[in-house]
Amino acid sequence: MFCEHRWDRSLAFGETVFPCPRPGPAPMLLWLLLILAPGRQPAGALPKALLLLKPPWSTAFEGETVTLFCKDHHSLAWEYVSWYHNETPLRKQSGRLQISKSGHYRCKTQRSSLSDPVHVQFLPDWLVLQASHPAFERDKVVLRCRGKEEEDIMERTYYKNEEKIGSSYNSNITVYPAFNDDSTYRCTASGMYILGMSWTETSRPLKIQVQELFPSPVLTASPSWPIEGSPVTLTCETWLPPLTSHTRLQFCFFKEHRALGAGWSNSPELQIPTMWSEGAASYWCQARTVIPRILKTSPRSQIRVHRVPVSDVNLETQPPVGQLIEGEDLVLICSVAAGTGTVTFSWHREGSERSLGRKTQNALSAELRIASVREQDAGRYYCAADNLDGPVLSKRIRITPRVPASRPVLTVRTPRAQAVEGDVVELHCEAQRGSPPILYRFYREDVPLGSSSAPSGGGASLNLSLTAEHSGNYSCEANNGLRVQRSKMVSLSITGAIPRNIGSVPGPDPPAQALHSPRGLSRPALMELQPLYSNVSPGDDDLVYSQIWIRQHREGSPAHSPRTHQKGEVFHQEPAIVYSEVKRADPYDPARQDCEEAAEGYENVPCTSLASDH
Repeated sequence: MFCEHRWDRSLAFGETVFPCPRPGPAPMLLWLLLILAPGRQPAGALPKALLLLKPPWSTAFEGETVTLFCKDHHSLAWEYVSWYHNETPLRKQSGRLQISKSGHYRCKTQRSSLSDPVHVQFLPDWLVLQASHPAFERDKVVLRCRGKEEEDIMERTYYKNEEKIGSSYNSNITVYPAFNDDSTYRCTASGMYILGMSWTETSRPLKIQVQELFPSPVLTASPSWPIEGSPVTLTCETWLPPLTSHTRLQFCFFKEHRALGAGWSNSPELQIPTMWSEGAASYWCQARTVIPRILKTSPRSQIRVHRVPVSDVNLETQPPVGQLIEGEDLVLICSVAAGTGTVTFSWHREGSERSLGRKTQNALSAELRIASVREQDAGRYYCAADNLDGPVLSKRIRITPRVPASRPVLTVRTPRAQAVEGDVVELHCEAQRGSPPILYRFYREDVPLGSSSAPSGGGASLNLSLTAEHSGNYSCEANNGLRVQRSKMVSLSITGAIPRNIGSVPGPDPPAQALHSPRGLSRPALMELQPLYSNVSPGDDDLVYSQIWIRQHREGSPAHSPRTHQKGEVFHQEPAIVYSEVKRADPYDPARQDCEEAAEGYENVPCTSLASDH
């Protein structure tokens, strides 16, 4: 501040004085508030305290005093306050501090961290420019041009960057500086001497360093190193000074260029239910006030997500192993006991170069369905899981589809072409397809005869020692627990027993054959009649022999049924075995004519003479 040529109002009228000396040092830049830009507080730190002045001006005249108060987010602190002057702790710990020395002052309470410094100056100048404290961005700041002798000032003029912004006689002006505003302010005061000469005083220039209404937010994550797949809480950390608690903040969270959640919210927190590791994705947040309109953005940060490698890979089947039936769908379930992130599952069959299928998903298990499994699909199966740390294989399991039994074929194996009483025949039942064990049951006219099991598959047999009552229709059944199948019916007819005193012509045994229809003769009153044997005692060229038949009356047949005559056959009323042998007669034998006339060629009635000769 400097004095222009003026009349000293205390001197006698007409006396003059030379310009007054300039008190103090040369003009200098006056900082109203030395409020350093708020530093980034570590996550979880206490909010900063706020240092208040009374009167609310950080510039005063020498000889005046200013009272300091320390306020935290709750209220003014009246005790246990730590005070600092030029970073040196003061002994006083009461809630107020009266000062008269220039310097930087700070304070701290038990519920707050250290406040930003405030530079308070006591100047020897005649005119000072004062700004209200505290000054927050976009908030109004009152500028006051104050002189030591206020009554002599007729006009005050205010300048910003040397441009006039207002003038008044005894009023202050209001400005709205922005944060980090680099503008320079000053004021002038003017008046009139007694003799009509004017005078003007100019204040030192002033830069108003405006305090942030709230610092740029910092995005934090809890937990700070989350496990992939677990929830994470994002917090957009910032704070409002105690005197601005009426101001409301809104928050919005972003991942890359996409807003998360519902957008703008009054809550500074956002919970992500499941956190995945997705390369270099960055997260950030914004905080804003509605009135005044202030928007601030946090730095972008990457959240390190801990990925857990897959382990304990397991392969299960549905239906369970051993219960799969040919033709059903097979579901292969590959799962891991642990592992996070995107997991790629694949399924394999031993001996096959290509995989059966592949799926990639954010899950601990996946399924592969194989439709209509066939018997040729049997083999050893396994699966693999990989979440970018390399594939981990499961144990191999053997899958063998169970095949239902096919329709069996019944084969009757006899020792000769025509079964007779006393023969031992083999009933053989076999299903061409079917998983073992297979239980075979044998039936005659749907009456069970017995059963036999094939533990390793194949067929099974049942032996019968034949009697006349064994003639009839036979079948068999195959059952492997999956399906019961019945064979076609096979008919078996049995003739009488071979006579003990007459041998048969040696020859090869007839082959075993499957019987599908009745063999031999069948009449209503008789059992199935079959040739018993032929060539009785061959060797004599002069003998002529015939086939021998058994005739038995069935129950209910008439006692004296008419005889049935066929060539080469002799039938009797009673059950009997008749053996006939005819010698060749001399063509010139006169008895031959009688015999032929009587027997009509030995077709119906045996020749008595021949029989007696026999």
